[in-house]
Amino acid sequence: MVEISSSEVSALEAEAMRRALELAGAPEHPLGPNPRVGAVLLGATGEVLGEGAHQGAGSPHAEVVALARAARRAQGATVVVTLEPCAHHGRTGPCTEALIDAGVRRVVYAMDDPSPQAGSGAVRLRSAGVEVVGGLLADESCALNPGWLRATRVRRPYLVWKVAASLDGRIAAADGSSRWISCDESRHEVHLLRGEVEAIVTGTGTVHADNPSLTARPTIGEPEGPQPRRIVMGVSDIPRDAKVLDDSAPTEHLRTRDVRAVVRRLHEDGVRYGLLECGPRLAASFVDADLIDEIRWYVAPILLGSGVSVLTDIGVSTVTDARRFDVVDTSQVGSDVRIRLVAREN
Repeated sequence: MVEISSSEVSALEAEAMRRALELAGAPEHPLGPNPRVGAVLLGATGEVLGEGAHQGAGSPHAEVVALARAARRAQGATVVVTLEPCAHHGRTGPCTEALIDAGVRRVVYAMDDPSPQAGSGAVRLRSAGVEVVGGLLADESCALNPGWLRATRVRRPYLVWKVAASLDGRIAAADGSSRWISCDESRHEVHLLRGEVEAIVTGTGTVHADNPSLTARPTIGEPEGPQPRRIVMGVSDIPRDAKVLDDSAPTEHLRTRDVRAVVRRLHEDGVRYGLLECGPRLAASFVDADLIDEIRWYVAPILLGSGVSVLTDIGVSTVTDARRFDVVDTSQVGSDVRIRLVAREN
C-alpha cells in the first residue's frame, strides 16, 4: 500500500473514514471468518447519505448496506470504506459491480484486500471510470482485522497465547495450585478477549488439572455475545463432569497431539482468530511449530520459587537460538503488568 498525501482526500472524507472504522469495530459485529468492514456514503456537499457495516459471513457487505440506505441518492456519491471493495462472486455478489451500477463517482478505501479471489477491486472500479484512492487510515483498518489478515496470508488462524505467570515464570505453585496468580482485573480482560475470539484451544491435561470453563463471562452490565468454540486436544478422555462439556458453549475433542493438524482443522472450519490457554507442554508444541502470532502475558507481582514453568523444552540450547517476539504494548492491569508481544516476521 502506497501512503497517500493529505491533498488526495478531503477533511470530510477523513472524518467519514473514522466513522467507517467505528462502524466496523462495533462490538455487535462478529469477527467470524470475514473481515470487519464499515462504509459511509457522502453526497456532493459532504452530507452522509448512508452507512453500513458487514454483519458476518453470508450477510451483505458494508458498501451494499450503505448503498441500500442511500437508495437513488448514491448516484455521483463518494464511498468511504475500510477495505478495498471486493471483485469476486462469493456468498454475495461483487461490491465493485454494485458500486458501478449505483453510479458512484469516487471510492476512498483504507487497506488493500490481500485475498487473491477478492482483490483487484480498485482495478475494476478504475476500469469503469470510478475515481479510486486507497490507503487512508490503512493501519487502523488492519488493526481491526489481525486474524482475518493473518489467515488470508498464511491460510491459518491468528493465534494468541494467553499466559498468567509469576515474576519467576511459574503458572502454578509446587502443589499445583494456580488460582489465582493473576488479579481480578486481569481475569476480566481475559474474559473480554475470549469474547472476541472464535475458538479457545486447550489440552486434556489442563482440563484434568484445572477443570476450566473456557467461556467469556462479562461482568454485570456488559453485553454478552456469542461464546467461542472450545477445542480440547489430546488423546486422553475428558471427564464426564468437566465444565468444558456443559451447554454454555460448543466443545470439540480432537484426539491428537499434532498442533499443525489442529490449526489446519480450525482454518477449514472458518476460524480466523483463536486463543490458546493451556499447560506448558502444549504451549511448547505451538511455540516450537511457530504457530503463535501474539502473546498476552500477565505478570503477577509474586515469586513462587518452584512450581510449574510456563514452557517445557522448545529445543533452544543457546541464546542465539531463542524464539524472539517484539513488545508492542505494556500496561498495568490492577496489580499485574500486561505485556503484549507479536511474533517477528521470518
